[in-house]
Amino acid sequence: MTRRIIVAILRFAMRVYFRRVEVVGLENVPRKSPVIFVLNHPNALVDPAFLLCLAPRRVSFLAKAPLFRIPILSFFVRALDSLPVYRPQDEGEDVVRNREVFVAARKLLARGGTIGICPEGVSHDEPHLLPIKTGAARIALAAISTGEVADLSIVPAGLYYTSKTKFRSAVLLYFGDPISVSPVELEADGDPPRAAVRELSNNIECALRLVILDAEHKEALQTITRAERIFSSETDEEGNDSLADELQLQQRFIKAYTVLRERTPERLHKLEVRMSRFEEELTQAGVDPDDLSPPTSTLAVFRHLIGRVLIFLVLILPATLGAVVHYPAYRLGGFLATRFSKNEEDVISTVKIISAMLLFPLTWLLAAVAGYELLGWKFSVGVAVLVPLAGYLAILFFEGIDSFFGGLRALVFFLMRRRFFVRLLAERKAIRSEIMALDEETTIPSQ
Repeated sequence: MTRRIIVAILRFAMRVYFRRVEVVGLENVPRKSPVIFVLNHPNALVDPAFLLCLAPRRVSFLAKAPLFRIPILSFFVRALDSLPVYRPQDEGEDVVRNREVFVAARKLLARGGTIGICPEGVSHDEPHLLPIKTGAARIALAAISTGEVADLSIVPAGLYYTSKTKFRSAVLLYFGDPISVSPVELEADGDPPRAAVRELSNNIECALRLVILDAEHKEALQTITRAERIFSSETDEEGNDSLADELQLQQRFIKAYTVLRERTPERLHKLEVRMSRFEEELTQAGVDPDDLSPPTSTLAVFRHLIGRVLIFLVLILPATLGAVVHYPAYRLGGFLATRFSKNEEDVISTVKIISAMLLFPLTWLLAAVAGYELLGWKFSVGVAVLVPLAGYLAILFFEGIDSFFGGLRALVFFLMRRRFFVRLLAERKAIRSEIMALDEETTIPSQ
């Protein structure tokens, strides 16, 4: 029961914090046999929370031992059936105790359970996959080779965030093709041979790279993200609506980027300069790339704008109330995220979500108490129900306002500076064509 309550709360928190959550590849997860999920680790405690909430199986985690000693957090870690891992980088930990952990993990798998492991070992801000640890491979090989488990799969699970630190961004959880594990002859001490461990670890690493965005360095990732955004904003020609499509497109561009940097770096540099100049012109015009499209009909646009205005008029009072009531908790959460993350991007979302899970319910409780003091318990119950709803309406309202003014700016830009608008459309189309040509040139030889 405790686990179900925790999962339900986390699901609610994730759905509020992230505007869009997409899951792909559920058919790759065996429903009955033991599974080891291997997950990339770009966003601290948010990463295992997504696997916990969205995997089609009940997942237990291998978690670093210090988490089991942190007040409050240790309660949740234990309630989720996690197993401690003793890492060399954690001061005072006895890594020899990991033998006990591996035995416990094998027993869990033998009961038909599943385990979640982040094989990189640490959360990080790097744009690429860190060298993975061998724990997942060692557990899998030992479990299958001792006969404790007859059928075991390792399923790579990739997390792709459009922005790790931004409220109301989007995230994709991508389950890749499962890796089957074959038994090997164990060493005298019961451990699997190092060669077999290394081979399986390499297979795990390769499988993970297929379900994540794996750029060599941040400059490359910035270029790839810019290229994908310009490419995908041409929705009239080819709409990439799903996050899975967006991820796969960026994966293709990363391969092309690597080849171009080796073969024709000057051509790559020219494209980067051209994209930067294009985005600078959009910024000066105050237009988002996604809004850069000529209106199909002025009358249709005005109808759309009038419809939006009517909706805003209906929502403005409850949304404003929700914003005012929740603003102190929102600002305090941002302050705590800045203070405790120490400028580490992979920790910011974790602090924001944890603070929100504490501060917003506290806000609702205080509002309900105030309502009780003013007009009695009936009014208090009404406040307890309506204040959270008003907070959610505030989120939707201000997102709609942002979208509304973005479209309005693009329309005004089109009407007032049409020639410049048309030139930007032509430039975007030309950049898109260049990106397509480079992508085709770098992928055809490998076929």
